[in-house]
Amino acid sequence: MNRFEDLVVLLTGAASGIGKASILRMAREGASVVCADIQREGAEATAKEARELGAKAIAVPVDVADPDSVRECVDAAIGEFGRIDALCNIAGILHFDNMHELSLDRWNQIIAVNLTGTFLMTQAALPHLLANGGAIVNMASTAGQAGQPWSAAYSAAKGGILSLTRTTAVEYGRQGVRCNSLSPGGVITPIHNEFQFPEGADQTLLQRITPLDKMRPAEVAANVVAFLASPDSIHMNGEDIRVDGGTLA
Repeated sequence: MNRFEDLVVLLTGAASGIGKASILRMAREGASVVCADIQREGAEATAKEARELGAKAIAVPVDVADPDSVRECVDAAIGEFGRIDALCNIAGILHFDNMHELSLDRWNQIIAVNLTGTFLMTQAALPHLLANGGAIVNMASTAGQAGQPWSAAYSAAKGGILSLTRTTAVEYGRQGVRCNSLSPGGVITPIHNEFQFPEGADQTLLQRITPLDKMRPAEVAANVVAFLASPDSIHMNGEDIRVDGGTLA
């Protein structure tokens, strides 16, 4: 398929996990890609892989919680390609804490990267998306739809992304911009490989966030990111797709 031929995709969280898998999926389908991540070396490695697949690709360092960094990222995309047809807000962080032990600094950091970062990237890219019509894909989570233990800040951020997605869809749908999200669960990514449960955590609560069959690789979520960013989802706006192996069924 060449669903992304002549289209430019800007994606955050491009260095690893779902972000990297999404970039490579869309690169195979003809996209020109902007690989944005706070990890410069990881973003450059992903851009290199995309170019090896025949795509045009650049790496741009970005701190999605910093408005100036976000503006510079979008400017770099426009400077290189002249347009943005799809924005995929994949960057995120997760940490498990008992809520009564969660520091305000950690709360603020998780909200800033996951929720505020999604807002800032969307706000900066919207003028360019409005120019030609386009798609926004936000990374929500099953944590934003049902109780997930030890994840107060993360769950609050992802619930906010679900609301932000619907608001963006309604506000800009008649102007040619679509905004949808996906909610992964049980997907193997670095963000999940690095966390540790708080001391004394009730391990039986893990059943609430466990897929019915097994954990799956990042590519299963990347497939949905690509679908929502592509013209194949032209009649979808304000929707969320769960990719969770039946966790919340």
